[in-house]
Amino acid sequence: MSRVNAASELPPHDPGTALSIRNLHKSFGSKAAVDGIDLDVPSGSFYGLVGPNGAGKTTTLSMATGLLRPDGGQVSIHGVDVWRDPIAAKSMVGVLSDGVRLFDRLTGTQLVEYAGLLSGMDRPTATQRTADLLKLLDLEKDGGTLVVDYSAGMTKKIALACAMVHAPRLLVLDEPFESVDPVSAANIRDILAGFVRGGGTVIVSSHVMDLVQRMCDHVAVITAGRVVASGTVDDVRGASTLEDRFVELVGGRRVGEGPEWLQHS
Repeated sequence: MSRVNAASELPPHDPGTALSIRNLHKSFGSKAAVDGIDLDVPSGSFYGLVGPNGAGKTTTLSMATGLLRPDGGQVSIHGVDVWRDPIAAKSMVGVLSDGVRLFDRLTGTQLVEYAGLLSGMDRPTATQRTADLLKLLDLEKDGGTLVVDYSAGMTKKIALACAMVHAPRLLVLDEPFESVDPVSAANIRDILAGFVRGGGTVIVSSHVMDLVQRMCDHVAVITAGRVVASGTVDDVRGASTLEDRFVELVGGRRVGEGPEWLQHS
């Protein structure tokens, strides 16, 4: 029996919490992809979610944003239960999911306007916000180009525009910098930092520890479907770098010079 709506798992809503996750579970066959995750993301934070491949990051974010139904546990966004009141919860969150295809036979302008209309806004508002976002993301001259013809960096930026057009309070971004050139990545980071300064909350998953250390103020480390450390970046990394602390927590480092046949001196 599903435990998604089990009462009493979530504490009373704290106005200072943007996302609250309690005892979240998800299995695929005999494999537990997410195994009892608890997590609180403070409002106004830039929160990094890091973990090795297969750790459960994408599954966790998909359940947290209503894209994938959990086997058990609860999730709330600003106090609204994602599975009891999905429309209200989803109206407060913008999502950029890794690997999810866009309607790429639309132009960039059409795609963002369509995202706005789907969120319930009227066409004039959707049109104006689309123009504002394309200017912000340096995509004005490419608004009339089909998304299928965009570069990887442009595609990430237009997907970010779709996630932001309805003015969400929370942005959840799964690997937003993967396959993105340095210039586009820097522009995206600046936009997200401005969003946080304006009172929004950002959750970003990434494999690049140095990027997370420089960009985020909070971080959670996930491995084998569980949170093994969470808190401010300084608290989690301690006296070491975030990368060294990450490897220490998840394991897997191989020490050695390699086989003899690789040595040339």
